[in-house]
Amino acid sequence: MNDLLHAFLDYLALNRNRSAHTVRAYESDIQQYLTWAAQARAKKVGDLTPDDLDSETMRSHIAELGRRGEARTSVARKASALRGFVRYLRREGLLAHDPASTVVAPRRDHTLPAHLTEQDMLRLLEMPDLATPLGRRDRAILELFYASGLRLSELESLDLDNVDLPGRLVRVMGKGQKERIVPFNQACQHALRAWMKDRAAILSERRTKSEERRTKQRTTERRTEQRATERRTRERDTADPVFVNYRGSRLTGRSVDRLLRRYVRGFTLQAGISPHALRHSFATHLLQRGADLRAIQEMLGHARLSTTQRYTHVDAAQLINAYRKAHPRSSRRD
Repeated sequence: MNDLLHAFLDYLALNRNRSAHTVRAYESDIQQYLTWAAQARAKKVGDLTPDDLDSETMRSHIAELGRRGEARTSVARKASALRGFVRYLRREGLLAHDPASTVVAPRRDHTLPAHLTEQDMLRLLEMPDLATPLGRRDRAILELFYASGLRLSELESLDLDNVDLPGRLVRVMGKGQKERIVPFNQACQHALRAWMKDRAAILSERRTKSEERRTKQRTTERRTEQRATERRTRERDTADPVFVNYRGSRLTGRSVDRLLRRYVRGFTLQAGISPHALRHSFATHLLQRGADLRAIQEMLGHARLSTTQRYTHVDAAQLINAYRKAHPRSSRRD
């Protein structure tokens, strides 16, 4: 079963062009179910066969996730992962029936992610300490998030040749390996230029110490998984990352999320403010100031307009004002 799972993950990455983040999510979700099914069968996961994957264990697994209080979106995603795995096994001729056909995922909650007001967004942009190199880096990160609406994974993987500073454009590879070009504003341009000087100094210092560090790394014993992780990091860093840490390595998404939450705690107790919330703030503020919904869809990289409509919202007061201004039989006394 482990071999079948790895073959399915390769199929997702190579044939379906799924992102590394999506593949990792599928692996975690399916592995969680396989562990559940193995316990039900009193077997090891590696000893499971496709015939051991039945409707009963799938339904009981999904029901247990709900009882544990997992978010509906998470449970729905895991049910979708199971259906995808079953479709793959059937296509490969390893299953004659569809055990996932009776698995019903919970209805998704259509809740809007948290976002900041324009005033709070401006306060957040002023939080980093511009007297330090990493403070200037953080300012550039926040400016770029708010100016372009990038996903966290898109900002993390951004390389130097993806940024056109004079033209104020950034080229990103979004979901499904779809490339798009997004503009950013002058404030973001200034912040990025300031950070580029610090970045050059950090990388220069890193090069002088790299040989010593590599020597120490070769003499230190590591577990197999750690070596694989470091190898993947080095492969990514053969490119030219825009945002690096103080050691000169590519800044991870986890680090970006952590620094953002630290700045948010400096001026508000509002929960749920994450890089994703800045993306939502970007779209919301554009919509509130009259931007076309399809233009926002293009900048966010959404395949369907309905996704953008769920991402953005207009408060009730704006709707009332728009109605009063536009409807011919509306009056100011309404």
